[in-house]
Amino acid sequence: MNSVPVLPTISTTFIVLSAITVAIGWAQIKQRKRDAHKKTMTLAAIFAVIFFLIYASRTIFIGNTAFGGPDDIKIYYTIFLIFHISLATIGAVLGIISLISGYKNNLSLHRKMGPITSIIWFFTGITGVAVYLLLYVFYHGGETTSVIKAILGF
Repeated sequence: MNSVPVLPTISTTFIVLSAITVAIGWAQIKQRKRDAHKKTMTLAAIFAVIFFLIYASRTIFIGNTAFGGPDDIKIYYTIFLIFHISLATIGAVLGIISLISGYKNNLSLHRKMGPITSIIWFFTGITGVAVYLLLYVFYHGGETTSVIKAILGF
């Protein structure tokens, strides 16, 4: 039986939990449950930070896994990965802005940014799961090289 790597599975789980809690928080604010919304969105942010810490640590100390699927679809995977990374970066920046505007009670900005941020975050979660499936489930991952090894040469 093939097994999936533990750290990517855990980090992907946290990004999915983040997206789910954003959806719950969105439903809560629609029901005018401000306190519950604030707590849920804080939890969503915590899940996203946990994902990022696991992902960044794994990238630095273990490395990134290259696409191990067929060469004829590698270009499509790479384009999809760039799309996912772009969404994740934009979503993270907008998420920080949305959180800060919410905490500072700048509700005009928060109400404008929140839905846009949430939609981008949902797509980030979905495309993140797709990247995970392509790297570790549908195909065997390619070579993994540590960033530290690549930079320092050992």
